[in-house]
Amino acid sequence: MGLFDALLGNASDAAPDAVARELAPLLVDGERVERAFVLYRDLVVFTDRRLVLVDKQGLTGSKVETHSIPYRSIVSFSVETAGSLDLDAELRLWLSGRPAPMVRKFGRKVDASALLRLLASHTLA
Repeated sequence: MGLFDALLGNASDAAPDAVARELAPLLVDGERVERAFVLYRDLVVFTDRRLVLVDKQGLTGSKVETHSIPYRSIVSFSVETAGSLDLDAELRLWLSGRPAPMVRKFGRKVDASALLRLLASHTLA
C-alpha cells in the first residue's frame, strides 16, 4: 500500500493468505479468502461465502468491530472508478433493510472490474 493512499484513506490489496491466517478464528470450516484489502489496520475481505469488514479501533487496535455481510443480503452494488483527477475508487453496497449504501474507498490501483466480477459471481449466482 502506498503511503499516499494510506494518508488519503484508500484501501489497497492485501495478501489473501496472510489475511486468512489473521481471520482464522472467524472463518468457518472450508471458508476461503478470495481477495482482501487493507486500510491502515482495517480490512475489507471477500471470502467465498461473505464479505467481512474489520474495523480496528483505538490507539492499540485491541478493540475490534467485525461486520459480516452474507452475499445474499447485498441488494445492489456499484463501483466508481478513479478518473484522471480522482485519487480513489469507491465501492457502494446496498444491503437489505438499510436505505443508505455502505461506502468503502479504494486506491486507484485496485482493479474495479475485478471487484464487480467478484461481487457479481457471488450475488447473481
